[in-house]
This record gives sequence, structure tokens and C-alpha cells, in this order.
Amino acid sequence: MRLDLVWVIYRAGSHVAEKEALVIASELKLHGANIFSAKIGLGENPFRKLLSESNRFPDLTIVLGGDGTVLNAARHLAKHKVPILCFNVGGNLGFLAHDRGLLTARDLWQRIIEDNFSIEKRMMLKANIESTTSLHKSLLNSDEDPCDTKNTFLALNDIYFRNYGDEVSPTCTLELEIDGESVDEYRGDGLIFSTPTGSTAYAMASGGPILHPDIEAIIVSAICPISLSSRPIVVPAKSKLVITQSGENTRRVKLWQDGASGALIESGDRCVIQKAAHQAFILVLEESPSYYRTLTQKLHWAGSFESKQ
Repeated sequence: MRLDLVWVIYRAGSHVAEKEALVIASELKLHGANIFSAKIGLGENPFRKLLSESNRFPDLTIVLGGDGTVLNAARHLAKHKVPILCFNVGGNLGFLAHDRGLLTARDLWQRIIEDNFSIEKRMMLKANIESTTSLHKSLLNSDEDPCDTKNTFLALNDIYFRNYGDEVSPTCTLELEIDGESVDEYRGDGLIFSTPTGSTAYAMASGGPILHPDIEAIIVSAICPISLSSRPIVVPAKSKLVITQSGENTRRVKLWQDGASGALIESGDRCVIQKAAHQAFILVLEESPSYYRTLTQKLHWAGSFESKQ
């Protein structure tokens, strides 16, 4: 892989991540790379500035943080097919990130230059809000990616809907249509639409199944449903899912993408959820990575690959 231009993105508010970013930038410059660094967080969106400074998208983006930092970067970079190399620096579980200790490997950057790695292509979701009024207001930051489309939201993990407003009960009523067929009306705290990558996140916490990332499908999970018969379902990735709000018109529902603020769904709006046209490119340093080893380590399962070798 050519490393002529590299972006280094680090988690805002993490001194450890910022310090590591400086070290990485120094090392990569020795390999002839042009480096642009920036912090990323809930109130920090560096991508427009990075693009204007470097005049093109990078050969590689290095992300330092937890899964939230990775998800944020993926939403902006996936459609431009920029590979992302992630290290869990200052984050929590880090399902999508390498252990920080790998940064100390002397041959790390040479391995990448010599293509000693693999690329995992992860399915993403796209949500389009079809508003029946002109009053729909996006809640995304005004400095969003220059290629973003209004009322279009992307997610690597999940897109979910929850009641909006603290002055009322957290329950809402959502109608689900799949491929033109009415499927169910969910009453509860909300609905989660998850990719296989996101199956170990919010969907899992809501009782959904874990899907291997090579299985392209969409998981639909209710959040605290007021029905004992409500169960998670898995549908083909090619499915077209439509969500509409029913019940009281005074209640409002909010769309979230990978835990980040999306938009308010007004009464009469339709939200169409489908597999996105592009995928996230995650660079993995192991040439034959084991997803099951990751599950065992991150979820603290009883099995141990190391003890049986």
C-alpha cells in the first residue's frame, strides 16, 4: 500500500490518544508520508478541514480511540473507499480496533507498505427520510461531510429510533413494512436496525443475535417492547424496510445513527432503511483474523483459543 498521504484521527478529550497520534505522525514521516492529524468527537468534525488541507482523500486513515471513534470515521470515509486502521487507544471494548500494544511493533508500517494485511469489507446501512412537510429539520452538525445528502443517514453499526422528549413517557409506536408488506406495529421504547457488525452492540444488549460479519443481513430488534410476542428478526440485506410513526401525533421520534444524533421523525414522515451502496474498509493486521477469537476476548466467554494450542 502506498502511504503518500495519511490522516491520523484521534479521540477528542483523550490525552493518551493525542500523544500516540504525535508519535505515529513522526514515525510515518520517516517513511515519506504526508501526515494530517485531527481530533474527532461529538463536537468535533474534522473531515471538511482535512480534505481542504490535503486536497484529496488519503491512502490510509489511522483512527485512535474506541469503537465510537471508529464508527464516526467510517460514516465519513466508507463512501470514498478509504481504508481505516484502528487502534483502541483511550476507548472501551474496541471490537473494531487493534490492541494498542501493536503500535510498538518495529515493522508495523513496513508491513503495511508491503501489503502484509487483510481488508475486511463491512456492510453499512442507509436511512432516507421521506418527509411530507417542509418543516423537517436535520440535527446533524452544519459542517458535515461535503458529500452528504440531506435527510440521508449512514451507519456501520445500527440505525435506531427512540421517543424524543423528556416530558412524556419514553414509549412510542412504530409501524414496520418490509418489501411492501406490513409486518408489525411495535410499541415500546423504540426499534433497532443493525448490521452484522452492530450485532454485538445495541442490538445484542436488546436480546438480538450475533451475526458473523460475512453474513449480509439486517437485524430488527425492539427496545423494551410492550409485548411478550415481540422477537428480533433477521431479514435479507436486499430488503427494503419502511418505518412510520403511529399513535399520538404529539409524540416525536428521533433517528440515531451509530449512537450519534440523526434527525427528528415528524408525524407523516416515512423512513426507508436499506443496505448502503458502499462498505466500510477496515484494515486488519492479521492476514487471517479470527472473529471467534475476538468474541471470546471481548465478551469474556469461557473458551480460550490460547489455552488449547
